[in-house]
Amino acid sequence: MLEGLDLRELVARALAEDIGTGDMTAGAVITRDARGTGEIVQKRSGIVFGYEVGVEVFRQCGATRFDALEPEGEWRELVPASLVRVEGSARGLLAAERTALNFLCHLSGVATLTAHYVRAVKGTGVTILDTRKTMPGLRVLEKAAVRAGGGANHRIGLYDGILIKENHAALAGGVGAAVSRARTRQPDREIEIECGDAGQVREAVRAGAERLLLDNMDLDQLREAAAAAREEGGEGVTTEASGGVTLDNVAEVATTGVDFISVGALTHSAPALDLSMLLDAPATGEGALGEGALGEQAELAEPSEPSGSGEPG
Repeated sequence: MLEGLDLRELVARALAEDIGTGDMTAGAVITRDARGTGEIVQKRSGIVFGYEVGVEVFRQCGATRFDALEPEGEWRELVPASLVRVEGSARGLLAAERTALNFLCHLSGVATLTAHYVRAVKGTGVTILDTRKTMPGLRVLEKAAVRAGGGANHRIGLYDGILIKENHAALAGGVGAAVSRARTRQPDREIEIECGDAGQVREAVRAGAERLLLDNMDLDQLREAAAAAREEGGEGVTTEASGGVTLDNVAEVATTGVDFISVGALTHSAPALDLSMLLDAPATGEGALGEGALGEQAELAEPSEPSGSGEPG
């Protein structure tokens, strides 16, 4: 699911940013041998996503058990709902709490917003896409969250797809010249190019482009450009609307004849889904990572417990 991501390193950096030299409050208030049980609760309807990163956060903070009580990746309307139960060192659970929730709330927000867009275009045949407008270091996670919400991923980065934007075309001598140059140098790759009007669409298709990015067009312009693409290239050419798309207008955009709608807001502006964690009285016993919605058991490593200043004797 998270190919290309060093999850252990990402989580370690996030924890180091928060814990620093130690949790001063927990060190002053909680004894080293205290143990606890925590429960993560979904407080607002939506899709929860991010258990894999949540497991890693708690593992690195010394938790001994992570039980998924409800599956991730499914719309949950009835809330509040208990999602996850974790056990381990009370200090460790407190140290993990904010970082785990930061990841889970954000990724769940991305999945939930994506689901709203997907629901808005249901029945039209249009696919909702993400973009490269992601938080640095979180792209793999955010794009996985988009998939969990029912959307599809555009290219992951600059390395795995050709998308000729306005600036590329200007530097290459125009839409047709840019497509021709790309086709010569990458004959086996799909070529997508940004077009500003129906005339550029026709020029791009004649030069060999297979997908047209129709950026910041109004509805009439989108209809005209999509029709031009079909006339010039038939079923071998697809169109993608982008720019200015919101939940208020995405259904209308989907009626213009485009095949895809890309929405940067899925990742750069998704509101966090409301989740919280509450700790119960100390729990006894240790065990392996609980078998639940993750589908398997995994032994937890023995990371060093977060330290704290002002530790009681």
